[in-house]
Amino acid sequence: MGAFRDWFAWAKGEETPDPEEIQEEPGVKRYFGFSLDHKVIGVQYAFLSLFLLVVGGSFALIFRVELVQTGMQWVSLNFFNTLIGMHGMTLIVSILMGISAMSNYAVPLLIGARDMAFPRLNAFSFWLAVPASLVLVSAIFTGGFDTGWTGYPPLSLRAPMGMQMFFVAVFFAGWSSILGALNLIVTILRMRAPGMNMFRMPIFAWATLATSIIALTATQLIGTSFQMVSFERLFGMGFFDATKGGNPILFQHLFWFYSHPAVYIFVLPGLGIISELLPVFVRKPLFGYKWVAMSSLGIALVGFLVWAHHMFTSGMEEYLRVPFMYSTLLVAVPTGIKFFSWVATMWMGRIRFQVPMLFLIGAIIVFLIGGLSGPPLGTVSTNLHMHDSYFVVGHFHATMFGGFIFPLFAAVYYWYPKVTGRKMNDLLGKIHFYLLTPGFLIMSFGQMQVGLLGMRRRIADYDPAQGFETAHLIITIAGFMVALSVLIFLINMFVSAKRGEVVTENVWQSRSPEWTVLPTPAPMHNYPQPIRVVGDPYDYGLKGARYVEVLPQQAGD
Repeated sequence: MGAFRDWFAWAKGEETPDPEEIQEEPGVKRYFGFSLDHKVIGVQYAFLSLFLLVVGGSFALIFRVELVQTGMQWVSLNFFNTLIGMHGMTLIVSILMGISAMSNYAVPLLIGARDMAFPRLNAFSFWLAVPASLVLVSAIFTGGFDTGWTGYPPLSLRAPMGMQMFFVAVFFAGWSSILGALNLIVTILRMRAPGMNMFRMPIFAWATLATSIIALTATQLIGTSFQMVSFERLFGMGFFDATKGGNPILFQHLFWFYSHPAVYIFVLPGLGIISELLPVFVRKPLFGYKWVAMSSLGIALVGFLVWAHHMFTSGMEEYLRVPFMYSTLLVAVPTGIKFFSWVATMWMGRIRFQVPMLFLIGAIIVFLIGGLSGPPLGTVSTNLHMHDSYFVVGHFHATMFGGFIFPLFAAVYYWYPKVTGRKMNDLLGKIHFYLLTPGFLIMSFGQMQVGLLGMRRRIADYDPAQGFETAHLIITIAGFMVALSVLIFLINMFVSAKRGEVVTENVWQSRSPEWTVLPTPAPMHNYPQPIRVVGDPYDYGLKGARYVEVLPQQAGD
C-alpha cells in the first residue's frame, strides 16, 4: 500500500517530502488507498470497524436463532462454538478500530494540531489492522476453534488451524493498537495549540490519553500470551502444559492483565465522547471539569489492579481474592465522578433533544446498568455463583453498548457533517435510536435473568425442563431489533452522503475549534492559520466567553 516507500527512501539517503507539504487529490479514492491525512485514516478505521461490527453481529444472530429451541437445529456443535468465539473477538477488534476512528479523526482537530505527530506511522497502523481483520475472519474458514474469545489452554492447544489464525490476527491488531497509542500520546502531549494547557484540553483528549497509556503498556501481555500458546502448538514448548512443568493459570494472569484494562480501552473514549458532547446539547459548562479529566487517569491506573477478579474460580491462591475484590470495587469511584458530572451538567440545562443527544442519554442509562451489574461479579461470594453464567454476558454487553456503541453512534451523527459536508437524516436517526434502545435493554436484561436462573455462557444446548426457551426467544427477537436499527443507521449514513442536507456552518453551535474556525468539510491540513486558546472549552451559556482565537499569518508562512 506504500507504507514503507518513504521510509525506504529515507534509509537510502533520499529526500522525502514533509507530510504537511503533501496535497492529496480530493474524492472518494483517498479512502481506499494510503493516505497521510489523519481525517482520512479516521474514516478508514470507521469503515473497517463497521464492517467487523456487521460480520460479528451476524455471527451472533446465527447462534441466537439456534438457542431459541433446545437441541441442535441449524448448526453443529463445533460451528456453534466457533461462532461464539468469532462473535466475541470480531466485535472486540471492531471496537478497537472504532476507538482508533474517533481518536484519529477528532483529537488533532480538538487540540488545534495540523495532523498527528507521526502521519506515516499513523497510516501504517491502519494498514496493519486490515490484514489482522481479514486473517481473523478467515479463522471461520480454516477449521474454527472452540475456546471462546479467550483462547484458554489446554483447549486452545488442541484446536484446529482456525485457532492459529485467531492468534495471528490478534497479534497484528495489538501491534496496530500499540503504534496508534504511541502516536496519540505524543500528539496530545506535544502538539496542542498555544495556550492549551492540560486543564484547557478537551475531555475527549484526556480520555484518549488515558486509553493510549493502557494500550501502550498492556497490549504486549495479550500478544505475549497468544505467542506463547502458538509456540506451544507449533514447537511443543510447555509454557502452559502441566505435564511439562508449565502452568495453565499463568496464561490467565497474562491474558487478563491486558484483557480487563482492555475494557477501559473500550469504554474510556466513549465516556469521553459523552463528556465532550453533553455540554453542546445542554448549553451549560461541564460540571467538575478537572475531576472528570483526572477520573480518566484514575480509571486507567486502577484498571491495572483488578484483572484477577476474572479468576476467582480458576484455582489461584485464595488469599489474592480479597485484595482484588476491593480494587475492583474501587473502580466505581472515578466512574461515579463521571456519572455525577453528567447528571449535574444536565440539571437545569436547556437540553436540545437532537439525534446525538438521544444517543448520549441512551449511553448514560445503558452504561449505568452495566456499572450496577458489575459489583456482584466483583465480590467473591456472588462471583463464585455467577461466574461464566449468562449474567456475565448481559453485564458485559451493557458495559460495551453503554460505554462504546451508543457514544460511537452519537459521535458519528455529530461529526458526520464535518466529514462529508452533509447532515444525516434526523428521522432515520430517531428511528435508529428508538429501535436500538428498547431492543438492547430487553436483550441485556433477558441475558441477566437466564443467567441468574442457571444458564451458562457459551453453551449450545440446555435442558428443556429449565424453561429457558421463551426467554431465549425474547432475547433473540430483541437481538434482531438491534440488528435492524444498525441496518437503518448504515442506510442513513450511505444515503446521506449523497442526499443529506448540505451543511456549511456550525450546525451544533459548538465551541470546539473544528466547528468555530474550520470550514465544513474540513481541509486536508486542518488549520491554515494557527489558533490560540484563550478560555475554557465548555463555557456554554456564559456571556462573552471565548475558547479560541485565530492568530495572524506570519510573513513567510
